Amino acid sequence: MNERDLLATVPIFSDLSKSEMDHLCDIVIHRSYKKGNMILMEDEFGDTFFIIKEGSVKITRLSEDGREVILAMLGEGEFFGEMSLLDGQTRSANAIALEDSEALILKRVEFIALLKKYPKVSISLLRELTQRLRKSDQQIESLSLSNAEHKIGITLLRLADEMGTIRHGKVTIKNLPYQQDIANMAGTSRETVSRTLKILEERNLIERTEHSLIILDYLQFKRLFGK
Repeated sequence: MNERDLLATVPIFSDLSKSEMDHLCDIVIHRSYKKGNMILMEDEFGDTFFIIKEGSVKITRLSEDGREVILAMLGEGEFFGEMSLLDGQTRSANAIALEDSEALILKRVEFIALLKKYPKVSISLLRELTQRLRKSDQQIESLSLSNAEHKIGITLLRLADEMGTIRHGKVTIKNLPYQQDIANMAGTSRETVSRTLKILEERNLIERTEHSLIILDYLQFKRLFGK
């Protein structure tokens, strides 16, 4: 996907006119990151907004006991790094490349100027941030009230929404995160993830290959784990 087509898929930029999109294409900068590279570090000051062009990124924090907690898995067309630009505070999380990745970036000066020049981008950004906040609140509530198996089911639904493709009622999650990463997202252990995935397979709810997972009936799975 070329740069212009990619930017048109980003929700906060999708309403820009051709001339406005031309301006955006002129000011973005290209960056490349190797798998495992730290893109952002929690508590550092930042002045950069990122849009993923290729690859994927995990957003993480460290818990008080030093465990990695995964807040989100982001892929092509998704963005991150906006919070520090808006409030001037330090980064609230880490961002790590899950694979070799490319990003389009905007420096704070250009990003703020863009929001001022095109109010519809500001409105779209507010809408996107509100949706993220609502989703996070729902996930926190669900995970806090669930047993380990249910937490893993909720996490698989989250991965399906963020990374999956649906076809004929089946959702395929390619490049499935490592079991330890799934455990970090669900707030449980890798051993529990391994055991639960086997149970879900035995119940014919999922299929697994080496790097992918298929939810065989997405609506049924959501009825089981969506609350």
